[in-house]
Amino acid sequence: MRILLIKTSSIGDVVHNLPVVADIHRHVENASVDWVVEENFAEIPRLHSGVDSVIPVALRRWRKQFLSAASHEQWRAFKRDLRQHDYDAIIDTQGLLKSALIARNAKGICSGYDRASAREPVASFSYQRKFAVAKEQHAVERNRQLVAKALGYELDQATSYGLHGLEAAPNMALQAPYVICLHATSRDDKLWREENWLALGKWLAENGICCVFPSGSERERERATRLATGVPGAQALAPSGLREIAAHLSNAVAVIGVDTGLTHLACALSKPTIALYTVTNPGLTGVYGSVIAVNLGGIGASPSVNDVVATFLKLTAP
Repeated sequence: MRILLIKTSSIGDVVHNLPVVADIHRHVENASVDWVVEENFAEIPRLHSGVDSVIPVALRRWRKQFLSAASHEQWRAFKRDLRQHDYDAIIDTQGLLKSALIARNAKGICSGYDRASAREPVASFSYQRKFAVAKEQHAVERNRQLVAKALGYELDQATSYGLHGLEAAPNMALQAPYVICLHATSRDDKLWREENWLALGKWLAENGICCVFPSGSERERERATRLATGVPGAQALAPSGLREIAAHLSNAVAVIGVDTGLTHLACALSKPTIALYTVTNPGLTGVYGSVIAVNLGGIGASPSVNDVVATFLKLTAP
């Protein structure tokens, strides 16, 4: 049975869709799984051995160049790639108009959320088969339930992301032991205060653990450099690709991060993970499905350094 999954973005959303691949292979005999995803996040489904083919799409980039001939040609090339196979099932777990448009351009019967369940209700008009999935539950479970209903099986096991440890390239390896500190996110109000990171970093350094501060942009690199300068033995990482950062996450003692997609990727890689929330509710989109992943804080309740230290000691205890 050939199945096409559509979950295009962003990093956290793509990570939250990984468990459906394991579900499919447990319940559907001879399943072959393809996945449409934004080009910048294509490395994430490629990390899963149960995904046969990843089909990158560039809607974000094409929107910025909407009138260019190159963008139109690239869209036509994408549709040719999309339509290479007849699919037994096409399942849009994104629930947005853009993802529904992609689903309708593939060859096969499209399934998705019904009007009351989709993030953008108008998307449901594009599906031939529509399913009700309660909104007030974690995104991982919404994805799993939609796919289970579309393919006709019952969920009977716990969440499994299906990712395994990754080795960093020799020239990219970091000296162990280290903790990855994911300090950057898309919104300033989601940041954890710099003085908190400095205090945490100094405590880790006193206990023989190096702090590593990654970055994905020049602004983030400036912040990473500033933090690393204030912590003995700390290191600021230059921006790198998703596969490289995934390898660094995989080989860390633990990962401590704000509300950002890479924190979810650390959880999916089965690393001790502490997610820090300051203005959002982790109940629906926090780290999920691992006994060594913990959400701290919430709306208007930024976690303290002491909370993080106590949780770190608990998660990393022998």
